[in-house]
Amino acid sequence: MTRYRLILIAFLAISAIACKDNVESFEPEEIVDKGPENSSIPYFVISSLGNNIRDEPKVRGTMAVFVNQQEVFSSRIGIELRGSTSRLLFPKRSFGIEFWDEAGEDVSLEILDFGKEEDWVLHGPYSDKTLLRNVLIYDLAKDIGQYAVKTQLVELNLNGTFRGTYVFMEKIKRDGDRLTIEPMDPSVTSGEELTGGYILKIDKTSGDTPNSDFSGDIAYTRNLGFRSDYTPNEQRMALPPYGPKQGFETYFLYQYPRNEVINNEQKAYIENYIKSFEEALVAEDFSESTRAYEEFIDVDSFVDFFILNELSANPDAYRLSTYMHKFRNGKLKMGPIWDFNLAFGNDARSSTSEWIYQYNNRNPNDIWLIHFWYPKLMRDPKFRAAIKTRWNELKSNELSSPVINSKIDEWVTYLEENGAIVRNFEKWRILGEAVPFNSFVGNTYDEELDYVKNWISQRISWMDSQIQNW
Repeated sequence: MTRYRLILIAFLAISAIACKDNVESFEPEEIVDKGPENSSIPYFVISSLGNNIRDEPKVRGTMAVFVNQQEVFSSRIGIELRGSTSRLLFPKRSFGIEFWDEAGEDVSLEILDFGKEEDWVLHGPYSDKTLLRNVLIYDLAKDIGQYAVKTQLVELNLNGTFRGTYVFMEKIKRDGDRLTIEPMDPSVTSGEELTGGYILKIDKTSGDTPNSDFSGDIAYTRNLGFRSDYTPNEQRMALPPYGPKQGFETYFLYQYPRNEVINNEQKAYIENYIKSFEEALVAEDFSESTRAYEEFIDVDSFVDFFILNELSANPDAYRLSTYMHKFRNGKLKMGPIWDFNLAFGNDARSSTSEWIYQYNNRNPNDIWLIHFWYPKLMRDPKFRAAIKTRWNELKSNELSSPVINSKIDEWVTYLEENGAIVRNFEKWRILGEAVPFNSFVGNTYDEELDYVKNWISQRISWMDSQIQNW
């Protein structure tokens, strides 16, 4: 078994001034808590060795993993805080982890059944009281044939304190065991190799800068990425880029190759590729049988990305945590999907009866508006027909309510049989309480589950009623 924008009500100042700690050889601390007896949920025990865990840089620590109180993994690590709004608002923090060797250098290791890598995420579901929203959507993506990161529900003890149920998961990275685009060498400046692979994202900049407050979310620079030439209304951009972020601006950030290593020729190639696609899409009036924009994008991936984000009514869809990638000599693909903790009705903007791609109509003053791609594509009868065909394939199978409910029940059984739900909500006593983003507040865990299942059923019915009329 493998798996919003609210006004900020708090700001957190976190120091990011030190370089990576000196990581001389050390003896791991004696571990007293190895997890509950007879629990098959991996129990992560992490020590930061007295270091204050901050946003950046990572500090040294150790990690051991126990199953049924038996150690199955241990390593030196580097650990830092993860998340943007969630890190500012929620006491249950999420963490980024790297496996380190004795010298403090990254090292790829196998853990559980995830394969060999060095970079990992420990996501702490807090406002998502089912604990399952991210796990669920990644499973659904894989079920319909799209790559999504592997996940595993685990429990965490950090520096001697139990922190509850977490989702251990991969990061989105180019790797033979992850997103298998071709490696891009820094020396490549021309030829076929220059065409891929690439990973871009539309997102806040907090993951790419050391700034921990809101200004760190909008620190777009030429080093980090490039801006679209168009507004969400398909108008040519008049404002120069890289100034104070405006809602109508969309930036594409370099994810792979990373901004520290991508060279000027590679930047120029992928920027010009996006420009060419956008120019073709803007010019399209859909009056001909051919579509020039199809020369640049993998339509099937755009369709599946639409269905997954709309099925879950992900309020961040298309505008934040939005990844795309390109294989060598290939077309631009949407995905992998990422960060759905506000989806499936967890946020007031996640409705059973509204299209997320029309978000701008309801939230015109948001600092991150939806770019014009999907609103324009949704005016194309051919693109809508492709969605309808794919939806009709999936709605009675992988994306039917019974199948989705069964998947939820499987995870819940796993948590319940191992006592993890009780332990999590003994630690975080938030059942029956509204925390930031909650559009529904159940008094019990079962009420939270029933809400999500009913919400999904209603969403599927509404989407089907809309799509069948296209």
